Parts: sequence; C-alpha cells; structure tokens
Amino acid sequence: MKQNIIVRRAKPSDAAQIAAFVNRGRRGQRQIDELAVIERFGSVGIMVAEIGGELVGLLGWRAENLIVRVTDLLVAPIPEGVSIASALLSAMEQTAGELQCEAALLFLPRPHHPKLIKFCNTLGYESQIVANLPKVWQEAASEARVGGEEAVLVKQLRTRRVARPL
Repeated sequence: MKQNIIVRRAKPSDAAQIAAFVNRGRRGQRQIDELAVIERFGSVGIMVAEIGGELVGLLGWRAENLIVRVTDLLVAPIPEGVSIASALLSAMEQTAGELQCEAALLFLPRPHHPKLIKFCNTLGYESQIVANLPKVWQEAASEARVGGEEAVLVKQLRTRRVARPL
C-alpha cells in the first residue's frame, strides 16, 4: 500500500525532528542542533515532506525581489525520493506563484552530480549561465556566491516579467 506524501510548512516545534533528519544525511560532517534549525527559520522558509507522520524530506527557500532561492533540499534515500523532491518543489512553486515570483533558482552542492541535474531538468529547471540571466536574477545568484560564468538551475515561474514594482 502506497502512502501519500504530505508537504507542509515547517514550524519551530519541528526543529528537533528536522535537526535529527539533517544529521542522518550529513554522515560524519558537523552535526546541527535544534537551535541551529530555529535560527535557520529566521533566514529561510522551510517546507517538510512526511509519509505516515515520518519526516522524509525538506526544502529551504526564500523569496526576495520576486526571485526564489532554493537553498536546502534534502530527501531521504528511499524509493519515493523522486516523488518527495517533486512534491516539495511543487509546493514551493505554488507558494512562490502566490507571491508573484518570476523565477526559482536552485543552488546545488558543488560538484554538481549529473543525475541530480537530470532530475531537476525533468521538473522544468534548466541550467543557465548566470551572466546570461536578467540583472535581478544575476544579483540573486551572486548573493549565493555563484559567479557570472557559472551555471545555475532556473525555472521561470511567470511568463511575463515584472517591469515595475507591484
């Protein structure tokens, strides 16, 4: 029996569970604690995915100047992993659309794993050179320390760009 993936906004009361989930994925790297997760809530929105009440994925993002920056994406290594990541990105994109965001930028860990890039392509994210992006999108990429000649994964969320503030 296949269980449904539930995606929702994370709450501070989820911090301990989020820290434990992240630490399982960090394997040998510096561990984080509940306080670090609570501090992260101050700079990014966090969405979590659950199956049967168990945390199986999370996505950290922030919207600024009509651009979404996806800063964290972690999915449990289970058969439903692709569906979990897709559900998280879809929920973020829906919320970003409500905020009138023009585009979403994914910042992947370096070096970029080809399978991860191919997966993101299936979800509509295209690799683009930062220098070729609209100026405000370039600024968003530079804030994430991605240089002009580097590539970033981009998905345009609005067909028409905003010419002046809303």
